[in-house]
Amino acid sequence: MTYVSHVRPRWSDMDLYGHVNHANVVTLLEEARVPVLFGEAVKEGLTELPKGVVVVKLAVHYRAPIVARPEGSVRVEMELTELKASTVTLGYRVHGGPDETDPVAVTAETVLAPYDTVKLRPRRLSEAEGEFLKRVFAGA
Repeated sequence: MTYVSHVRPRWSDMDLYGHVNHANVVTLLEEARVPVLFGEAVKEGLTELPKGVVVVKLAVHYRAPIVARPEGSVRVEMELTELKASTVTLGYRVHGGPDETDPVAVTAETVLAPYDTVKLRPRRLSEAEGEFLKRVFAGA
């Protein structure tokens, strides 16, 4: 299933050509996943996941420019595409506007790893974290 987040690009996100530049598209992806990986996780009582998650791999494919518009946000659809013992892969579809009928401007994928901020290294997902991720994306 798909988890949907709405993110508002800022005027300052746009580059010389009038569209949201690459670095800021990556920031939009991050802003879209924060509510689920941090907010929803905390609500579920998961305390370790919000302490640290790092991006292991990122792929972004552009189909059309994203333009910051005063009237609103872009729709970011996220799916859990792979769950392993120590990584989570999320797939994204970023629509150029807030509706699912707005054209898809960007598709992307991130591989994420939970990170132990005390030991300064990636760690395995706990059973509860894995179940949470399956449930939150299945119920989206």
